[in-house]
Amino acid sequence: MSRTVVTEADLQAFLDGALPAARAAEVEAYLAERPEEAGRLAAYREQIAAMRREFDPVLDEPPPQRLRIPRRYWMRPLARYAAVAAVCALGGVIGWHLHAYTTEQRAEAGSWPRRAAIAHVVYSPEVRHPVEVGADQEAHLVTWLSKRLGTPLKVPNLGELGYSLVGGRLLPGDRGPVAQFMYQDGKGQRLTLYVRVNLDDSRETAFRFAQEQRVGVFYWLDGKLGYALSGEVDKNELLRIATAVYRQLNP
Repeated sequence: MSRTVVTEADLQAFLDGALPAARAAEVEAYLAERPEEAGRLAAYREQIAAMRREFDPVLDEPPPQRLRIPRRYWMRPLARYAAVAAVCALGGVIGWHLHAYTTEQRAEAGSWPRRAAIAHVVYSPEVRHPVEVGADQEAHLVTWLSKRLGTPLKVPNLGELGYSLVGGRLLPGDRGPVAQFMYQDGKGQRLTLYVRVNLDDSRETAFRFAQEQRVGVFYWLDGKLGYALSGEVDKNELLRIATAVYRQLNP
């Protein structure tokens, strides 16, 4: 086993490609012995890539024609000063709206249904380490994750739908710890249920659907918790299972 001490700062620098080659090699060796940490960094890397795909094209867009000042006006001193003042004022307004727009878009890009889909993609293909705690320790799993999230959790039983519990794990979320439960059918098809704490526990929502490449996600808020069911299955099938999950959580 490696005795190399690797801090969170090292991991973030490694993610950004900012480490010297020798240190990067030590971090790679560290991650090779810790699949959970490697999976966490892989999820972060996918989020960064998704945000770049979302926003990089905007950088190459030319400014709208209505914001371009005709060259002839720059030949007149008074017009020049007036134009500068107008551009400054307009720039302030545009800057504020662009800030609000970008903030909203970034929030959407890093939303929890996308996090759920990324976590599904990272962990569902795992053969040896798909979960931290297996279904044979279900009681311990529920107690542990309930304590970490600070609220009682329930694990739906999807046996009648052909899916058995594989187990679960703890994940980092944008609002604190997150629980992920994994299910599998007889053909090896896997689903994951992503559970996070809802800060506004008075909110409830109907099912909403998001598609992240091949992964479909049905998600909803229910009191203190938010749920996202992810899988590479037909949308109607995923909805049928999400409905069964909801009914078990709200008998």
